[in-house]
Amino acid sequence: MLSFSSLQSSKIRLPPHSNPSSILHSFHHRSSILILKRQKQTLKHQNALRIRALDAAQPYDYEALINDRFEKSTKLKIGIVGFGNFGQFLAKTLVRQGHNVLAHSRSDYSDIARKLGVLFFSDADDLCEEHPEVILLCTSIISTESVLRSLPLQRLKRSTLFVDVLSVKEFPRNLFLQILPQEFDVLCTHPMFGPESGKDSWKNLPFVYDKVRVGNEESRISRCEKFLNIFVQEGCRMVEMSCAEHDRDAAESQFITHTMGRVLEKFGLESTSINTKGYETLLNLVDNTSGDSFDLYYGLFMYNKNAMEQLERLDMAFESLKKQLFGHLHDVLRKQLFENAEAFEESKLKSTFPKLLQNGVAVEPPSENMG
Repeated sequence: MLSFSSLQSSKIRLPPHSNPSSILHSFHHRSSILILKRQKQTLKHQNALRIRALDAAQPYDYEALINDRFEKSTKLKIGIVGFGNFGQFLAKTLVRQGHNVLAHSRSDYSDIARKLGVLFFSDADDLCEEHPEVILLCTSIISTESVLRSLPLQRLKRSTLFVDVLSVKEFPRNLFLQILPQEFDVLCTHPMFGPESGKDSWKNLPFVYDKVRVGNEESRISRCEKFLNIFVQEGCRMVEMSCAEHDRDAAESQFITHTMGRVLEKFGLESTSINTKGYETLLNLVDNTSGDSFDLYYGLFMYNKNAMEQLERLDMAFESLKKQLFGHLHDVLRKQLFENAEAFEESKLKSTFPKLLQNGVAVEPPSENMG
């Protein structure tokens, strides 16, 4: 805005007998009018763009903001350690449910991870520096201890939740309690299905878990429930039991299943043109168990103290069955043998023994001289 002094210094000539104060007043008045006109134009432009519908999308929609906050509150940042076949299998569902999934493995799975929507880290330090809320161990049973000891735990938050999905439970439980700091939460789980049995759906498939150590804080309890809810949403049959109970029951079911499948594989079971439903079940058992690595089967045996007992029982049952078969066969052969012998003896006696009279006197055999 021009000042009165600037007017004086400029080349603008004032009319004679003009009052400078009135000129200044007139100038201010005109400036105010220009400002008001510009403000009216701005308001008119804003009114033209104003959103009047209540259900229209707005830049700062409160309902959308609340919904976004709710979605974030139900999602977890999960770091998968061991991104092999089973880790990838779980990652697909975790990503589909909207969780932020990270992964680390000794092998380079970066291309597969990218396709699944997973952020892959070749260095465990980089993964831990992302501060995942949950570390999900998907390693083999025999490599679990070495992998766990190699993790830079100092780079994680002190209340991080550690979860395993091994087929044995007392072994990882004891390992977690021995290696992890007291501040870390521990949840031992066993999804009793895999990429083959769970490829179509997880509905009604058993998921066993044991809350070994979960802090009393509401946030830590909530985090554990959020993780379990992943499997609840998929329709799993949730089974809470202690690690000791699990290993006892698993030795009687899972270990025996794998053992029989591998025995039949060694036996060389093959499909025929007249397969019965029972035989088809055995063929499917071979397919399901042979698809798993021998390391898994060895782990079921080595790291479950109940497995040896079940193997001995299986061996005793097989021996008992053989004895029953051979015993029955021996009875049949013995019966046939002695029945024939008795018949022979009986016929021999009939031909050589003299006939007895009614009073017990023997009849003399006929003489050769009698004519």
